[in-house]
Amino acid sequence: MQTKETIKFALTVSNGAVLGAIDKMSDAPTTFPTPNGGCHPLWVLGHLTIVEGMIPGVLFGDNNPVAEWQKYFGEATEPVDNAGAYPSFAEVREKYLELRERNLKLLDSLSEEDLDKPTKAPPKGREREFATFGSSFLVLALHQTMHRSHVTDALRAAGRTALAARASN
Repeated sequence: MQTKETIKFALTVSNGAVLGAIDKMSDAPTTFPTPNGGCHPLWVLGHLTIVEGMIPGVLFGDNNPVAEWQKYFGEATEPVDNAGAYPSFAEVREKYLELRERNLKLLDSLSEEDLDKPTKAPPKGREREFATFGSSFLVLALHQTMHRSHVTDALRAAGRTALAARASN
């Protein structure tokens, strides 16, 4: 298996796992994962959308098409339980899918050698993780799986079964 195929596999598996869980919460998107708050499913989906949007910026210095969502879903934001304080779940999900598709096409356009190219604008403090094109795409997959835990805890908090949230793509 080539590196590009491995990264694509990781992106596909992590996407299926996190989106399957998030979709199970579409009717309760601001359910907190703990009694003390935390990252609810809508916040996680929006946050993942911001990160999807930043990949071309990391690689080439392009602008993030959802940069204005930083105020809702940025790393330093505190999730709130008011769904009206955010763009709608449907809008966020649609944008996420659009940006994921764009990133998969971008990955497909790269050669194995391109994966070793240095990035143009890695996030401050995360230069090592986003040092190359390949590592940036791999971090995208790892980031999704990390946030899946918030959503599975929200499923449990809502009295739902987390195992039923698995999805395969």
